[in-house]
Amino acid sequence: MELVPTLVNRLANTGLGLAPGVGFAVYAVEAGAARQRAAAVAAVLACAIVAVRGFRAGVRCEAGRLVVRGFVWTRSIPRSSVTEVTPFPAVRWTTPGGRRRWTPLWAFTEPTEGTRGAQSRKRTNTTRLRRWAAGG
Repeated sequence: MELVPTLVNRLANTGLGLAPGVGFAVYAVEAGAARQRAAAVAAVLACAIVAVRGFRAGVRCEAGRLVVRGFVWTRSIPRSSVTEVTPFPAVRWTTPGGRRRWTPLWAFTEPTEGTRGAQSRKRTNTTRLRRWAAGG
């Protein structure tokens, strides 16, 4: 089961990398020194990664594991290790060594302002994730 925000939210998430990336690209074109240009190009690449990952942010619930795709990294959590889905929302889980971990679900956080449809989708996704974590 794939849980993702609405298309509007996904496009907004893309903007988190796209907007500064455009600024860095303009700077790269106008930069005089090679070192400044190289730094700007590296920043543009980093922004492109954040833009793509922002669009793809979400959760995939598989039979034996949970795959959380965030803005920077992807984490795979064994289903048996999940202990709770918090209201934040975040996933609390335990490593095989017994260490307690917390993985936030940034794609499903609800800002104070937003469309009702987006907030409803995020709540529905969190509820579906809780059901999956409980084995249902």
